[in-house]
Amino acid sequence: MAIHIVEEANRCLGCKRAFCQLKGCPVQTPIPQVIDLFKQRRLEEAGELLFQNNPMSAVCSMICNHSGQCEGACIQGRKGAPVHFSSIENYISTAYLDRREWKPAPSCGKQVAVVGSGPAGITVAIKMAQLGCAVTVFEQRPEIGGVLEYGIPEFRLPRALVQKYRHVMCSLGVRVRPSTTIGGALHIDDLLRDGYDAVFVGTGTWRARKLGIPGESRGNVLFGIDYLVDPTSVAIGQNVAVIGAGNVAMDVARTALRSGARKVTVYARSRHISAIDDEVELTELDGAEIVRGKAICAIDDNGPVFETAIFDEDDNVVGYEEELDHVPADTVVIAASQVPKDKLVLTTGGLETDHRGLLSVDECGMTTVPGVFAAGDVVNGPLTVVHAVAGAKLAVEGMTSYLGL
Repeated sequence: MAIHIVEEANRCLGCKRAFCQLKGCPVQTPIPQVIDLFKQRRLEEAGELLFQNNPMSAVCSMICNHSGQCEGACIQGRKGAPVHFSSIENYISTAYLDRREWKPAPSCGKQVAVVGSGPAGITVAIKMAQLGCAVTVFEQRPEIGGVLEYGIPEFRLPRALVQKYRHVMCSLGVRVRPSTTIGGALHIDDLLRDGYDAVFVGTGTWRARKLGIPGESRGNVLFGIDYLVDPTSVAIGQNVAVIGAGNVAMDVARTALRSGARKVTVYARSRHISAIDDEVELTELDGAEIVRGKAICAIDDNGPVFETAIFDEDDNVVGYEEELDHVPADTVVIAASQVPKDKLVLTTGGLETDHRGLLSVDECGMTTVPGVFAAGDVVNGPLTVVHAVAGAKLAVEGMTSYLGL
């Protein structure tokens, strides 16, 4: 046990009204109770508490926006350094995954289909299996994990940890059908026909949002979400321009630098950077440059063409310079958000979306098709893993009520 983790735990004040839990964490992780159990060396109980509240606790301990959530709300941070709960959580939750003996629960007689095996899908599959449901997970790619496996770089989230969740699910009796697209040969109607009592959709946002500018289809252009699926399949070049300033853009920049690029520049339209502060700092530490106030208007074979923003004293964009800025780059990677693919909507009668193509759900997480629930990015748009878990827990409550469990 690393001594600094013990020291961090001893710094926790055990607040009765814990802001780290109530205000900082989207899934209200019971941080004071977990730390108290840890200090008593009751690690299995602490791990159980973390896992039951958030099955993706081990993942969240590594990739959450801790400084903007639990640690950012810690009262110790007002006059000094906050308690670094992420380190404590990581130690407890990863050990728990390794040591816990997983067994199927007694059957409740209900069958549940989970479409998509990202963080929301994994959470629902585990929770419903623990309630005794016969769960089948349908994943369009060869491996489970969704964005955890195909969207977050290995240096941020080890693939071995993601695959532990397959072991957990299978040990709980969950069946996994990889390389199976619902909305392709099989539709949601087929799942309902074949006896699934409820269906959960957690298919994420895997279609890149295009910018609508000339040059997006050129051979020197990639979409960030596609690049991260398999960076080794692309000759990225020495000079890379990344368009966008979110977390995906930072992952692209850091991956490109690890893939042979000598110069990587991230271009943001405004002064605002939407990526997590820690990720921005790490991106710059890795050697990428972030340039603000560049609005892309075209791409040619030599690189991107920008309009340069003019800012007022409040950092608002009030116009653009007349002269265009043509920046040389071997590869241009567009990382300007994502939207859901539309296969499920096109093949499922009555499944409604909003103007962004995101699935519409009620307060219980049920879509406009009875018995079909959804959560995660396919409902909220691209957010974080912990937000996907929060939505998945709400959907589990709705499914449990719907199934009469």
